[in-house]
Amino acid sequence: MLDLSILNSEIQEFIDRNIGVSITNLALRKNPFPKVEWISILNQIEAKSKAKDKLPHWFKTKNIIYPSKISIEQTSSEKTALYKSTIVSGSSLVDLTGGFGVDDYYFSKRVTIIAHCEINPELSAIVAHNYKQLGVTNITCHAGDSLNTLQSLNQKWDWIYIDPSRRNDDKGKVFMLKDCLPNVPNNLDNYFKNTEAILIKTAPLLDISAGVLELKNVKTVHIVALENDVKELLWELHKGYQGSIKIKTINILKDKTETFDFIWNDDSQTPNYSAPQRYLYEPNSAVMKSGGFDEVSAYFAINKLQKHSHLYTSTNLISFPGRIFEIQNCIPYSKHEMKLFLQNKKANVTTRNFPETVENIRKKWKIKDGGNVYCFFTTDDNNNKIVLICTKIQ
Repeated sequence: MLDLSILNSEIQEFIDRNIGVSITNLALRKNPFPKVEWISILNQIEAKSKAKDKLPHWFKTKNIIYPSKISIEQTSSEKTALYKSTIVSGSSLVDLTGGFGVDDYYFSKRVTIIAHCEINPELSAIVAHNYKQLGVTNITCHAGDSLNTLQSLNQKWDWIYIDPSRRNDDKGKVFMLKDCLPNVPNNLDNYFKNTEAILIKTAPLLDISAGVLELKNVKTVHIVALENDVKELLWELHKGYQGSIKIKTINILKDKTETFDFIWNDDSQTPNYSAPQRYLYEPNSAVMKSGGFDEVSAYFAINKLQKHSHLYTSTNLISFPGRIFEIQNCIPYSKHEMKLFLQNKKANVTTRNFPETVENIRKKWKIKDGGNVYCFFTTDDNNNKIVLICTKIQ
């Protein structure tokens, strides 16, 4: 039975007054509500503080109960969950690793019936309570082992969703799907007895090639970034699918969403190379994670500076999924040129395929951070070390 004493109105007002306050300092104070454990109240404050920006809908809703702060840290943000919901459709979806239930909340806007499976009974009860506060009526919560739940429900689902735990028994980070819980590769045949479509969420640490090797019937891989920080990989599997794999890169920004799609391992995409022209393009983090560097050059008809530099250039300005700069000067990386143009100056420094670190460059040439000048230390197609001095357009 879920303890609802934390929902006492005075305790909830206390929690709201202390959002963002240091938990370490609060812990030293006397508990003003002795009938409720102080650690439970502190946990609500800490977890709700973390939810403020990540889960604004939960944060603004009254009488939400929060699990541990780790559960909040590991859950999808509302923005990435909203994107995820655009992938699925139909009448039914079962989530085998429900967690705090953010993904399912957004799935419920697109799918008629959702089953939320969570092995932790306390967390399952919390999620069921929160769905009532959020006004959700088409999600049922099932506590216990998800494979047993899948078997007991005994039905076909339009989608199965899985977010396997990315830690092993020793609490160390793991990088292979077979080392996660549940072991998705081992269970795929069983899952496909209950559905035609599976959506798997993994951490961005997982290598795409490794994931493709471990899984089967992969149709699409979605690389989702939030404010240029890759948050998750989404693996879309369809029973019996054997065709080419589409890579979709998504970078969700405050005022827009950048996208770029291509076919994985398409040998027909050959890049062009050239010296720096008027404009410089730096792909966003989702594109960088995709590895589709030749595809970027071919699709946008822009030139690469060098095979391993992953910077692009053009004479005419184009729309691009990443940062865009106008090149003001291109100088060789030499003592004379550095003293003349950059030593003791203020600039934003980036390195791409360059033997020195940003920290060493700043220290060596006494370059202060910031300002409106952007310098790219890189290598051109003749393997010469160069510096591109730019102003930012986008």
